[in-house]
Amino acid sequence: MNYSKIVGENIKRARKDKGLTQKQVAKVFRMTQQQYSRFENGVFELNYQQLYEICKFLDITPNELFEF
Repeated sequence: MNYSKIVGENIKRARKDKGLTQKQVAKVFRMTQQQYSRFENGVFELNYQQLYEICKFLDITPNELFEF
């Protein structure tokens, strides 16, 4: 099971629920849209700090992020 892909899909869903684009979220986290896209697509894994910050920003819990 590819956990980074599942987490990425959950991040994507939460972002879309907030009506945000990848570019808008990437700007908040000081990265390019392409870099951010790699997290949503499961290419790169988020570290603990990034996980915490993305949950806080998207107003979701870690449980929602890791919901399988």
